[in-house]
Amino acid sequence: MKHPKLRDSHRLNARELYPTNEIPDDVVTQIGAHIIYLLALGRKDITGTDWGDTLALALQATHLDSPIGIADVVREKMAWSAKTIKTTSPLNTETVRLISGRCSPDYSYGIANPHDDIQQTGRAVLGIWNERINIAQDNYNPIRTSVLIRSNDLSTFSLFEEEVQRYRTSDFVWEVNANGNLIGKEIETSQTKFTWQPHGSQFTIHTKVPTNAIKFRIRKPPLIEKKDILNSINFDPSWITRL
Repeated sequence: MKHPKLRDSHRLNARELYPTNEIPDDVVTQIGAHIIYLLALGRKDITGTDWGDTLALALQATHLDSPIGIADVVREKMAWSAKTIKTTSPLNTETVRLISGRCSPDYSYGIANPHDDIQQTGRAVLGIWNERINIAQDNYNPIRTSVLIRSNDLSTFSLFEEEVQRYRTSDFVWEVNANGNLIGKEIETSQTKFTWQPHGSQFTIHTKVPTNAIKFRIRKPPLIEKKDILNSINFDPSWITRL
């Protein structure tokens, strides 16, 4: 069913590139090609910035590369929050923990001691997250999280998307774990959904990997030698000027 026409339809996206988590084959190929390119240059791992660049190139989009906000990669009214996780076995990973920014109840709500009332603190953490989504959706809709799970040797990968969502604070109860961190459990299932660290205010969302996640393997390329790159661009020592 099409989106209805509304007076506030500027908040709606006119056209999605593709349905959520139905990533086209050519996009997956472009992602794999850029990873191979990075490895050929001698890259030993893929950072979050690398993944943002890779995703943007594959989608013909723009990587904002900003530490603020949810939207990392944007194309017209669509946006993606780019996350990459390293595991020993991406093809068999069932859940991942996505670091999703810093939520400071002290700064946002004046909660100086988060352990005084952990339920209040938990609600505040989710309130901050929900407001970040509200702000992002003033400019982009839909907003998806794009997750690349990579193996330690960067040979196998699992890729999936999900819609970024708000959370009802009444659906969760909060506890303190052995490390002094707050964990948010879904009341209906008793499963842990969030972790929040008082030191640093880091907010993590525990996410299930969907069964239809895209799994792929790449062949490691030969390493391009530095001298070959310099020769290919006709490097000359005169390019370096001592000041």
